[in-house]
Amino acid sequence: MTNVHIDTSHPYDVLIGPGLLDEAGALMKQAVGLCTAAIVTDSTVDRLYGDRLESSLRAAGYETVRTYFPAGEQHKRLGTLEAILEFLAERHLTRTDVIVALGGGVPGDVAGFAAAVYARGIRFVQVPTTLLAAVDSSVGGKTAVDLAAGKNLAGAFHQPSLVITDTDIMRDLPEALLADGAAEIIKYGVLSDPEMFEWMRNEGWKTKLDEIISRSVQIKRDFVNRDEFDTGLRQQLNLGHTFGHAIEKCSGFRLSHGQSVAIGTAIAAGAAGLEEMVGAILDANRACGLPVDVPYDATTLAASAMNDKKRKGASITLVLPERIGLCRLETIDISLLEDAFTRGIAMVEAAR
Repeated sequence: MTNVHIDTSHPYDVLIGPGLLDEAGALMKQAVGLCTAAIVTDSTVDRLYGDRLESSLRAAGYETVRTYFPAGEQHKRLGTLEAILEFLAERHLTRTDVIVALGGGVPGDVAGFAAAVYARGIRFVQVPTTLLAAVDSSVGGKTAVDLAAGKNLAGAFHQPSLVITDTDIMRDLPEALLADGAAEIIKYGVLSDPEMFEWMRNEGWKTKLDEIISRSVQIKRDFVNRDEFDTGLRQQLNLGHTFGHAIEKCSGFRLSHGQSVAIGTAIAAGAAGLEEMVGAILDANRACGLPVDVPYDATTLAASAMNDKKRKGASITLVLPERIGLCRLETIDISLLEDAFTRGIAMVEAAR
């Protein structure tokens, strides 16, 4: 088991290794002590892993309650949050208790936001069950729900007390969910790990899954430790996301977050004028089963990105690569965003 320590205002550990789901109760007991644990998940994950997690918690001595909501990004909304909060109140949870977020990015974000606002903040534990959640959304304390205007526009920073990542679950994921996580790993490679990026250009990357997860979490830790509340350096973790979120929204979430970020990362390299890097990113996308084409035009995507949460007044900050392993932040006037999309899309189309 690998332990990656996150040294934020509320420090915690990310535990990574095989078989940890069935040890979750014992691991949580060491981190948060015994109390009532409210498991929050979605309908798909509840069916797959809900009983195993609850059995582990009860075996360790926890009182448990459990709820789930329908699976899908379309349910990452305020109505779902309200239902979870009412469930917690009806079960008389207090600030000494803990929420356990079981699942991918959607359950993790919604349950984490519920923990941030219920009783003005209670503890929570992340138990990611997708590769994307394991390497990204379960770490760093960003919690949110979507609004009609855009993704993650209502949320809070609320660090977990523990993250438990069972790599056996990751190895058993369907190819589509592995690909979604691979998009974020490619992003980390472009940000600061050229060696790992090269791994992702080879279809054999899945043989290194435990190490890849650990290295990805360590990269995120380094950004989060230096900029917990996303006011500067941590914004580099948004590489590909302004472009990708626009694609995701335009698709009505038919394209997944990972698929959208994958092509968004290539667009970012194109917007920076890095033709060779665009080709390398598209190679990695192909090796990981991710898209290599842009399904919408620049005007449509730029209009969608106007409500991106990274916009500040009349400006927006883009993350642009300089080379594999190094990126920069560049703040532009919002009127220039369509030009950035146009440059990026043109280079992606040329490199295909």
